[in-house]
Amino acid sequence: MSLSGQLINVLAAIMLLIAFAMLSQRRILSLIELFAWQGVVLSLSTFIVAYTTGQSHLYFSGVLTLLLKVIALPWILYRLLHRLNIRWDVETLLNIPTIMLIGIALVIFAFNLAQPISQLASTVTRATLGIAMACVLLSFLMMITRRKAVPVVIGFLAMENGLFFAATSATYGMPMVVELGIALDVLVGAFVFGIFFFHIRETFDSLEVRHMEKLKED
Repeated sequence: MSLSGQLINVLAAIMLLIAFAMLSQRRILSLIELFAWQGVVLSLSTFIVAYTTGQSHLYFSGVLTLLLKVIALPWILYRLLHRLNIRWDVETLLNIPTIMLIGIALVIFAFNLAQPISQLASTVTRATLGIAMACVLLSFLMMITRRKAVPVVIGFLAMENGLFFAATSATYGMPMVVELGIALDVLVGAFVFGIFFFHIRETFDSLEVRHMEKLKED
């Protein structure tokens, strides 16, 4: 295996470790920091794939990832926490050891699911497809096991990171127009979620996910 391939595999392993760290994290500020670090690893992996394969549009994708997911979105989330005066820890529906065991089972499932696809792929990153799918499933697990709205949104953003990593692993990324559209959707979604948080807080003086059903009924 080439040096670039080894570096990509190392970065993929770090992505998976960060996903597990986010799954077990109890502090909201640390959760945002882990999301930013996940963006750093994702952008570095994209740059290496761009250099190895000569796919010039991936350089743009790496820069966009760095600006959006390492700088812009964490800053927006920090500002939201400051404006909402949030200092609480992350509350989970299940205890952390149980969530981690479920996460391990999801990783095994993701690797088994990705194995036949990886054998058909001809990209240098085909070995990381299982890790990418595992990151998506772990992020989804984080979304459904959190009580508060902010960690659920961070889980959604982390799941989008996993999907982008999977696209890079399978096909060297998506067309630039699609990437721009997704980036814009994610950025706009962050602002919409911010407004949504304020609405929940002003109405119920709480950011628990169960209050979303009451907003829907209203």
